[in-house]
Formats: sequence, C-alpha cells, structure tokens
Amino acid sequence: MSEINDSVTGSEILREAEPNPKQKRESDSETPISIAKKAKTEDDRNPDVGLGEVGPEEDKPVVREIGFEIEADGAEDKGSRHTMEDAWVVLLDAGLDSPGKLRCAHFAIYDGHGGRLAADYVQKHLHANVLSAGLPRELLDIKVAKRAILDGFRKTDESLVQQSMSGGWQDGATAVCVWILGKTVFVANVGDAKAVVARSSTSDVLHNDSDGIGPLKAIVLTREHKAIYLQERARIQKAGGTVTSNGRLQGRLEVSRAFGDRQFKKVGVIATPDIHSFDLTEREHFIILGCDGLWGVFGPGDAVDFVKKLLKEGLPVSTVSRRLVKEAVRERHCKDNCTAIVVVFRRK
Repeated sequence: MSEINDSVTGSEILREAEPNPKQKRESDSETPISIAKKAKTEDDRNPDVGLGEVGPEEDKPVVREIGFEIEADGAEDKGSRHTMEDAWVVLLDAGLDSPGKLRCAHFAIYDGHGGRLAADYVQKHLHANVLSAGLPRELLDIKVAKRAILDGFRKTDESLVQQSMSGGWQDGATAVCVWILGKTVFVANVGDAKAVVARSSTSDVLHNDSDGIGPLKAIVLTREHKAIYLQERARIQKAGGTVTSNGRLQGRLEVSRAFGDRQFKKVGVIATPDIHSFDLTEREHFIILGCDGLWGVFGPGDAVDFVKKLLKEGLPVSTVSRRLVKEAVRERHCKDNCTAIVVVFRRK
C-alpha cells in the first residue's frame, strides 16, 4: 500500500479484486447515523450538447450523460449493532450552487466509529468543500480536480477536529467517495471503506434484458489504510505513535486514516485520501461502494456477480442495493453496520 503525499498526479491505480477478510475498527462504536441525501435532477439544458436529462419516473433517479445514463441508489442496515453509524450520499446532480457545463455526480459512504457525529459532519460538508476548493465545472482538468478533492478532505477534517474539540467528542469516520465529472470517475478514500467497479473484457453493453453479457471482473478502486500495513506503520511510528501486536494504533484503532479521531491526530491518523481516476468506456457497467461491514461478508467478485444477476433480472437499482445489503445481513450474517451504494451505467 502506497502512501499519498501532497503531490497529486493523474495516475490511475486499479487492482483486480481479491477477497478480504472482515475488518473491524475501534470497538466502542454504538451511535446511529443513517441520513441519505438523494438528488433527482431537473435539466433544462440542451441535451444535444451532452448534458443531463431527468428520467421519466420521479422515484427512479437517472442522469443522462454523453453516451450513457447513470442510475444510483443506496441501502443500509444496522446489522446486529444497537445503533447505526454509517451515513451515505447519492447526488445525481451534484453541482449545488456551482452549476456548470460539466455534469457532476457524487456518491459517498461515511463509516463512523466511536459515535455518529463525525460521519454526520463529513456527510454535510465534504462535497461542498470540494466544490469550493475548485472542482472543475466547465472544462475537465484531472490535476485540478484531484487537488480540489485533496483540499476538500483537508479542510473538512480540520474543521471537524475543531468542531469536535468545541463539542467535547472524539468520533471518527472512514470514507469512500466517487465523483463523476463528464465521463471521468474520481475515487477517493480514507480507511477501509471500499469501491469496486464491474468491468467486462469486451465492449458488451449491460441492459436490463442483457442475457449475453460476458463475465465481469471486479476491480478494486480503493486502498485500505490500516495501521498494520508497512508504510502506514512507518508513518505512524515517525509521528510518535505505536502499533501494537493486534495491529491497532495505540492498541485501539485499526484504521490509520480517517476523518476526526482527534485523540489520534498527534500519533499519525490523517485524512489524506488516495485519489484515483479513470474514464468510463463501454467496459464499465457498475460501481459498488460499501463500508467494511459489506466487504467483510462479500468478496468483491461475489458482490459483482450478485449485483449483475439482479440487474439482468431487470430489477431497479433501488431494489438491487436493498437486496445486496439484505443478503449481507440476513444470509451472510454481517454483524456490523452495513451500507452499500450501487451506481449503474446504462448506454443510450
């Protein structure tokens, strides 16, 4: 696992998925957050120039982009926990107060630990901070976009730490975020939440009734940040922290990067994300975002196969996301909070 420094490059790092065992964070997380932001787009712009249009059904979020449509929805379940600490965002028209010619969509999962407050705060502020940091809205510039995401993460974490000091709380949250600008996907993460893209080896197109689609590979788009990993451990030790024999920072926190966790900031916890980008082609069919609860019981390939099967049955993405979470909790016995977002790309 490579550490991201302050220099943002345009390089893409994608890995073919390998199953990962279930990972846990600090064990005293017991407070709920389950707020989803969903935006249904209204587009009065000219579709001939490749901008968005609204799908015909009000309860079926759809964004049209040059050559493809985006459908997305999420689902959550607190599992066997007493409370729900995950927060998630689905924004199909994510321009907010920064409209532009470049279509912007945003999806994110924030997995809280130690309480709900950090996840709640980041859910409300991160995307707005990324936009204000200069996320391109007219012409795409990869380096500018990555710098805006990096700066947005930094600003959000700094203000969150100040807020937690004022309020006397110490919650933290991992994050996996996706921004789609035009046809370019940006993925940013801190901690152990994960994003996976389903990619075919050919240019087969996924439709509701596509029975002939070939096998899909599950490509992991994120890197886990855990104290036990060599480069993360070295960075923590340089900051004065320790990683105990159980692989936890100061014997308590398994992740090495997160929003908040102000009690661990001086010993190496940072909110600097890994940021990767790639262009959508006919080979990319859908992306699954999930907290570590989902990936603890689903291997990336298993999740892709599960979602692919439901999409081939013609089910709407809202149903697909709910069934994915239900399968994780009811059938595969996920004990943790479980949240998933499914983002589907449909060619016109």
